[in-house]
Amino acid sequence: MVDPTAVLEILRPIQDPELQKSLVELNMIRDIQVVGTDTVRLTLVLTTPACPLREFIVEDCTKAVQQLPGIEQVEIEVTAETPQQKALPDRQGIDSVRNIIAISSGKGGVGKSTIAVNVAAALAQSGAQVGLLDADIYGPNGPTMMGLAQAVVETQPDAQGTDILQPVFNHGVKLVSMGFLIDPDQPVIWRGPMLNSIIRQFLYQVNWGELDYLVVDLPPGTGDAQLTLAQAVPMSGVVIVTTPQMVSLIDARRGLKMFEQLGVKVLGIAENMSYFVPPDQPEKQYDLFGSGGGAKTATELQVPLLGQIPLEIPVREGGDCGIPIVIAQPDSASAQALVKLARAIAGKVSVAALT
Repeated sequence: MVDPTAVLEILRPIQDPELQKSLVELNMIRDIQVVGTDTVRLTLVLTTPACPLREFIVEDCTKAVQQLPGIEQVEIEVTAETPQQKALPDRQGIDSVRNIIAISSGKGGVGKSTIAVNVAAALAQSGAQVGLLDADIYGPNGPTMMGLAQAVVETQPDAQGTDILQPVFNHGVKLVSMGFLIDPDQPVIWRGPMLNSIIRQFLYQVNWGELDYLVVDLPPGTGDAQLTLAQAVPMSGVVIVTTPQMVSLIDARRGLKMFEQLGVKVLGIAENMSYFVPPDQPEKQYDLFGSGGGAKTATELQVPLLGQIPLEIPVREGGDCGIPIVIAQPDSASAQALVKLARAIAGKVSVAALT
């Protein structure tokens, strides 16, 4: 007669592919039940709802349990518990926010906000609780790209009488942006101290609630916004966005080195606009900005290349109309690449939190 102990033992050799540790030792196998003589039910608790290797882990567990005598049916319920990022003594975390992920770039025009919006939406689609902080104070595009250009934010006082911003919500993502606080044509003409103040307000004076991931869309460059974020909160890591073009890669390297000097883990490089897919000839690809630059840079700097996102017209259309392509056209090449990127980021974050 098979019992739960036998199930645990047969599963003990199976490892989480990214953490390289036993599922049993990680307490990812729970609630084992043996039903009758031929069925085993159990719960598999992943480290992220966006686990990139979910199907492989389930398949490995099923095959292993079916080796037990008499077991023909294996029913696995899959859930997730996102681990908390590691605390740092000199930086203040955000209550109930488990992981803060920065999306950055060395230069403008590489599609950093497009990456941030779609990664946030893809993580939310996977079942995670997600927030998006638009930290590009001078050029806040988050409201437009998230379909919230007409939204109005509200404030509510907390117990100490401090006004707390209430984020707006769309596509499964909570959003805060300077775009909600100014008129559409109003420029933000601020020096560094004011920029530092508003970013800290967006971090600590917003009712974010329970979040698995807070994605921060940073402005391009290596200036005040990057310094404020890196020195204020403990971050799970940063993703550097680039295109294959040489001038973009040069600036991406500078941005990456800045975060390394500030003690922020670089999760990897995301190469956007890797190639153009014409809508009337989807089988063709054109390297408008060159090719192989992201992979070469990642190898030279010894960081992962997390994804290569093709350039398609619907990506731009989705940003303009406020429906991210991972939602508007999930079967497109760009959407699938962005979902894969989001899963890769989530996997790296879990590894960083648990190792």
